[in-house]
Amino acid sequence: MMNFDVTPVEVVTREFVAVILAGFGNELLPLTGEHGDVPCPKALLPISNKPMLDYPLSWVEQSGIKDVLLICPSSHRPAISHYIHSQSSSASFSSVHIDLQTFDESQELSAGTCSVLRHFANRIKEDFILIPCDFIPPPSLPLTKLLNKFRTDTMSDGSIVTSCWYEHKSDKQAPPDEWGSPAQTTPIVWDHLSGTLLYVDSPHEADKNSNELELRMTLLSRYPQAKLSSRLLDSHVYVCKRAVLDLLGRKTRFDSLREDFFPWLCKLQYQSTKREKYATSIRIGIIIHRADDGFAIRVNNLPAYLEANRHFVADTSIGDFTRVEEKSTIKKSTIGKHCVIGKTVKIVGCVLLDHCVISDGAKLDGCILGNSTIVGSKAELIKCVTQAGYEVKDNESVQNEKLDISDWAAQPEDSEGDVEDSTGEEESDENEDEDEDGDED
Repeated sequence: MMNFDVTPVEVVTREFVAVILAGFGNELLPLTGEHGDVPCPKALLPISNKPMLDYPLSWVEQSGIKDVLLICPSSHRPAISHYIHSQSSSASFSSVHIDLQTFDESQELSAGTCSVLRHFANRIKEDFILIPCDFIPPPSLPLTKLLNKFRTDTMSDGSIVTSCWYEHKSDKQAPPDEWGSPAQTTPIVWDHLSGTLLYVDSPHEADKNSNELELRMTLLSRYPQAKLSSRLLDSHVYVCKRAVLDLLGRKTRFDSLREDFFPWLCKLQYQSTKREKYATSIRIGIIIHRADDGFAIRVNNLPAYLEANRHFVADTSIGDFTRVEEKSTIKKSTIGKHCVIGKTVKIVGCVLLDHCVISDGAKLDGCILGNSTIVGSKAELIKCVTQAGYEVKDNESVQNEKLDISDWAAQPEDSEGDVEDSTGEEESDENEDEDEDGDED
C-alpha cells in the first residue's frame, strides 16, 4: 500500500518590509521642477550617473529583505514605474519585489510622513524599515547593523523603534546662499551604555527657548551618563515595530515623525503615567554613525546633491552616448547621457543631467544643469542651477543663481510683442505716407 501522506509546507512569514518614501523634493528646485508636462522625480535624479533610488534599494537588497513598499506622488508613478521595470533596474534588483504605490498631493502642499504612514497602514502587516529615497549610506553602515540592533533591543527590553543618526563633515567648497541652506543638525540626548535615544529637539521647544534645552530630572537621574550633541543629522531611517502605526492612528494630529512623533515618544520613556496609558513598551534605540567611519549623506538639498556627486566621482564621469568635441576640458564633473559638449568648452566641478547641449566656447564652474539644458556659445555660468529645459543665451553671463524656466519663458513673448509693435508702427507710418501721397494727387 502506497503512502500518500504529504508533509505540510511551513509558511514563512516576512520579518520586515522596507518602506521607501520618494517625495517631490521641493528643496531641490528648480532641478525637480516639471519640464513642460513631464515631471522630474527626485528619486530618479542621478548621483554619479546612477539614479538616487538605486542607493537605498541596493542597501535593502544587501540586507536580505525581499519586499519593498515604494511610495511616490501620483504624478511620478509613470516615470518611476518605467525605471523599476526597465532592464537595467530589473537586473540590478532581481531579488527584491517592489510594490509601487502613490498618494495624491501637490508640489505646493505635500503630506507629512505620519500622514503617509497612516494612509498605507493596511499594507504594512509586519515590522518595517522606513527609508527616504535620498539617504546614501556608506559600506561601513550595512542595514543589517540597524536590524540586528532592533532585534536585540526588542527581545531584551521591548524597544519600539531603532533610529539612525550620522555625523557629516560639510564640503569645503560651499555653494552660494542663493541655493538654500544646507541640512540643519538637531540637538539630541542619548544614553551611550544602553543605546537609547532620550530627547529630540523639536521646533516647538526651539521656539520656547532657542538657547537652552529643558531636560527633566527624572531623565537625568535614570540616565546619569546621558550625552548631548548638536552636531548630528537624522538619517530618517527608522526600524519600527508594527505598533508604531497603531500609535500614529491614535495621535492623528502628528504630521512629522522627527518634529512631532519622536519628541513625544522620547518623553514617554521616562513618564510612567503617560506610558501606561498606551499599554505598550516604549523605547527608542539609536545607532550613531561617525564621519570618520565613512561618508553618509541625505541628498535633500542642492548643496548636498552637488557634494554627493563630487564625492562619488574621483575625477570625471561621462555618460553613454555623450559627445565631446575637440579642445574641450572637463574636470571633476559628472556628465549625463546623450549630452553634446561643443568645442573649446571648459567645465569644472559640475553636474550635467541627460541631454544637455553646451555650445562652443561656453564656461561652466560649480553648476548643476537639469535635463535638456541648452547653454549658448561663449556663455558663462558660475555656481548656477537650471531647471530642465532651460536655455542660456549666447554670450550670457550668470553667477550664483537658480534659473527657472519662468525667468525666460516670458522673454520671447515680450520680444515678439516688441516686434509686433514696431511692425505696427511701420505699417501706420506707411499708411500715413500713402495718405500724404493721395493728398498730393
